[in-house]
Amino acid sequence: MPDTAFDPQACAAVLTMARQGRMPRPLDLPAALRPRNAAEAYAVQDIVVRERGAIAGWKVGAASPQALPARAALTRDSVFVAHTGLAVRLPAAGFAVMGVEAELVYELDADLPARSTPYSADEVLAAVVSVRAAIEVCDTRFAAWAQQGEWSRLADQACHGALIVGSGTTSVAGVEPLLQPVSLSVNGAVAVQHAAWGNPAGDPLRLLTWLANEGARSLGGLRAGHWVTTGSCTGTVMVAPGTVVVAELSGLGRAEVHLG
Repeated sequence: MPDTAFDPQACAAVLTMARQGRMPRPLDLPAALRPRNAAEAYAVQDIVVRERGAIAGWKVGAASPQALPARAALTRDSVFVAHTGLAVRLPAAGFAVMGVEAELVYELDADLPARSTPYSADEVLAAVVSVRAAIEVCDTRFAAWAQQGEWSRLADQACHGALIVGSGTTSVAGVEPLLQPVSLSVNGAVAVQHAAWGNPAGDPLRLLTWLANEGARSLGGLRAGHWVTTGSCTGTVMVAPGTVVVAELSGLGRAEVHLG
């Protein structure tokens, strides 16, 4: 029996309608709409992102320092930059589930468009203007959390719900992410704390460089003003409505979100 061609447009339509509340969140994608590899998952993700609007940033991560990274583009409606010392307030009703993570975010002030010669790590770092603490709120368009295959999750913007960008530093060269202490507090109690970097991907500069050279190409590349969050330093902590979450990157910055 011949293999049925995958239709990324049909898969993207289901995910987009679920995100917009125009249909119940699907229990699971029908087998014919499940991407079977990274290329199919990115094709879906790119359609969803173009439907949602302008890109404000990216999330990128990897399972280990040797693993191939994965990415999701983030649109303006899900990226929130806090004014100094202030918390971001988001309605809990906007999420199906809320999994929170402390993360490290890089702010770009130069374009890194696709080119034939790969960018070096130094070139990518030179495009960074600040490094900040952040919280990602993870969510799903599916009815059950973490019950789908990896390619379905990747198609669904890698479980992205919202990104809250907090305070940080413009002394980019002085940031040592692999030595960075981090903690995540929920309603005033420390939920996760690491004395040094807790991200399994290793050096985030490798992730940034991959994103500039490969990951962002299909959506036009990295641009000045984009925020790039480089994966969880704390793992995912599930929280309920009415929760106050604080990410502290000691000596670097903090981010706070109220999920009301």
